[in-house]
Amino acid sequence: MATTSPFLLNHQITNKILALPKQDERIQAEYIWIGGSGEDLRSKTRTLEKKPAHISEYPEWNYDGSSTNQAPGHNSEVIIQPRAVFRDPFRGGDNVLVICDTFDNRGVKLPTNTRYDANVIMEKAKAQVPWFGIEQEYTIFGFDGHPFGWPKGGFPAPQGPYYCGIGADRAFGRDLVESHYKACLYAGVLISGVNAEVMPGQWEFQVGPCEGISIGDHLWVARYIMHRCAELFGVVVSFHPKPIQGDWNGAGCHTNFSTLAMRESGGIKHILSAVEKLGKRHKEHIAVYGKHNELRLTGKHETAPISEFRYGVADRGASIRIPTTADRDGKGYFEDRRPASNIDPYVVCAKIVDTVCLWDGVSEAEQH
Repeated sequence: MATTSPFLLNHQITNKILALPKQDERIQAEYIWIGGSGEDLRSKTRTLEKKPAHISEYPEWNYDGSSTNQAPGHNSEVIIQPRAVFRDPFRGGDNVLVICDTFDNRGVKLPTNTRYDANVIMEKAKAQVPWFGIEQEYTIFGFDGHPFGWPKGGFPAPQGPYYCGIGADRAFGRDLVESHYKACLYAGVLISGVNAEVMPGQWEFQVGPCEGISIGDHLWVARYIMHRCAELFGVVVSFHPKPIQGDWNGAGCHTNFSTLAMRESGGIKHILSAVEKLGKRHKEHIAVYGKHNELRLTGKHETAPISEFRYGVADRGASIRIPTTADRDGKGYFEDRRPASNIDPYVVCAKIVDTVCLWDGVSEAEQH
């Protein structure tokens, strides 16, 4: 079995200190931003004299970008500007988690500040009321890098009994899953469910429905909370799309999408039109749908080959799945099954909105 971290401290002592009564109006604000890899999260805490009433009242701050691969040492200051706020499930009380944009000291957005451009696109499509729901898959590993729940020096039984499985021999890591779920609810994250996945030690949580740019805020905060919960249990969470090679499922970030027109009567025609547009830009989407996605999109394990695009009703081997309910009711949403588990939700959701809502559907080849 995987081992937990040998460096765990005493949580009972920590909890005793955190439970001390509040003495004044001061709060702790945890500022969170995307690090230099575009996948890692960083954060640090500051004290505020009282809890601000609105996100615009939270002060900007800065950090050493040379230590996050986001700035050179001779000009290392990166400015962080608050954009969204959530309750802090680890400190409780009026303490908060704050999602931030990042800029250099000239006010130019960093390359990893993908929220900025995504918000521009979302604002352009605001009248179409775009909704998202994202299914975030992840894999739990021990501190030694061994899949959590897997036998040492071997493999568990083949896939089959683990998806939505029950029991100590099938569901590995439920304490982490339940802790994360409850913490997200407390924080105000629009988490809508969880389930064990096909590969043992792999799980999924769902976020949404969220409108526009908020889907990225909620998913990044949910990931932050997941990593923090994993700290408490001394395990590591991976968002790699193919964490274990061989006959094991990969990990995705299936992205469900709809506009107001799709959700209203007769919306199926808008769904089909959107899917046709996505097919014309398949390569563009794949390019931003996550690193190492070619290891996952093989045509096996409930995926379509990365080089192909197809859609179907209730087809989990397709690029796009149209739910049975949408086909039956003539309205609803579609599921883009191509995004990998390590996507940047700001980038992916903005790309979907740009293609479906803002593009006329005429490719360059058709124009000529």
